[in-house]
Amino acid sequence: MEADRPNNLEQALAKTEADAEAACKAASAALRTLKKFRAAAQLGNLRELQKAIDIAGQMIADLARQFTAAKVGWSFDEDVHLSNGAFIAEVLDAAAQAGVHIYERDDRLYCYPSLIRVLPNDRAVVIDKTRERRLRPSVLVRHLQELQTKPVRFRSEAFLNSLYDAYSTAVKTRGKERRETSAIVPLVEIYNLLTLLPGQAKEYARPEFARDIYLLDQSGVTTVRNGAAVSFHAARGNEPASKVIPIVTKDGQAKTYYGISFTSEKG
Repeated sequence: MEADRPNNLEQALAKTEADAEAACKAASAALRTLKKFRAAAQLGNLRELQKAIDIAGQMIADLARQFTAAKVGWSFDEDVHLSNGAFIAEVLDAAAQAGVHIYERDDRLYCYPSLIRVLPNDRAVVIDKTRERRLRPSVLVRHLQELQTKPVRFRSEAFLNSLYDAYSTAVKTRGKERRETSAIVPLVEIYNLLTLLPGQAKEYARPEFARDIYLLDQSGVTTVRNGAAVSFHAARGNEPASKVIPIVTKDGQAKTYYGISFTSEKG
């Protein structure tokens, strides 16, 4: 009946799991009767042989019915659910129930320190750069929670040095040859320099760049190889949205970056 149809993925999978469990039990029962059938043949127990055949046939028929019910029972419209935002809403709800902080921004979910993107056509999500096919919301949330307990794998020093190299290029294009001038360069400009090559912006999207800026800011690593120290500058509120780098912090607070500068030991 339409009223009995599950309205979310968690419920649909729970129902199919129960149907599959019933089929497994029917399969176990069928296997036991088949083993009795085999034993009767091995021993030549003619009295039990025909009885075992009849019972095995009944058990196999019951298994077929259970499997058909499980197969027919899986009628969930996964295409629509993954594409129209319902899956994201369900994951957010499952996270709230589990006490896991997950936030939606742009086309991604942010569960510190991971970024999650849904790939509807592939029946998968991408967690940072790793493809994950376990889409049952409770299972996915539990996996994200486990990732939060692991040390953050982020190469702060290497990322800071790459920012410094891009910053130095940006300063020179302004005609400022001295790197110790502490000129503030918009982070959006730095991102554009880091993704100049074709396809790089797709491989390294702005939400990932924003997350990495936040991780670097939280890491305590502030000095590059030549001793220059980094400073991040918050948006003042009058910059256009295209010029700022928004992020949701670990505690769920909105934070917005605008610029970056480096100050040398001499300056």
